[in-house]
Amino acid sequence: MIAYVSGNLEMKFNGYIVIDAGGIGYKIFMSDASIESLGEIGEKVKVYTHHHVREDEMSLYGFLTMEELNMFELLISVSGVGAKSALNTLANITPSSFALAVITNDTSKLIKIPGVGAKTAARIILELKDKIKNESLVKNMQESTIKTNATEDNEISEAISALQVLGYNRKDIEKALEKIDTKDLKLEDIIKQGLKNLARN
Repeated sequence: MIAYVSGNLEMKFNGYIVIDAGGIGYKIFMSDASIESLGEIGEKVKVYTHHHVREDEMSLYGFLTMEELNMFELLISVSGVGAKSALNTLANITPSSFALAVITNDTSKLIKIPGVGAKTAARIILELKDKIKNESLVKNMQESTIKTNATEDNEISEAISALQVLGYNRKDIEKALEKIDTKDLKLEDIIKQGLKNLARN
């Protein structure tokens, strides 16, 4: 499996790029928004990748951050959600907003994404929340080492769940959140700050 591709950005097209890495040109499918943010032709870039294998296709999908990659891989694990649909979802919602929608059962946020209907949104939330529970990732939140008041504790618990949706383990999440002054912060802001701290680890 190819974890990432690092090399010179050779070509940019609608829906995909080509990176020259060691004399090999890698065709990598990405959202147009990510392609736009990637850089100019000739610059050295690094793209996290998912090697997608089907009976009739082998493709590379690219992402600017590990959070986007984790979100993509979680989405394609949902029944009925394909790679192109997952990439489209990524182009229309940030990982922090997506994780928040999942843990708060906010289907209204997901159905705003083109191509995602009410049934698909409900299935995404149901299957991903079940996935977390099955992996015993959301248990015993009262044992958290983070010291907060009762109101803040609920938000911290939800932030932990949201970051677990994006593939991080609880121990690393708690360390990242301990560095944040959560007072007066909205839940999504706590998640965003947590992601920044996790990226530094």
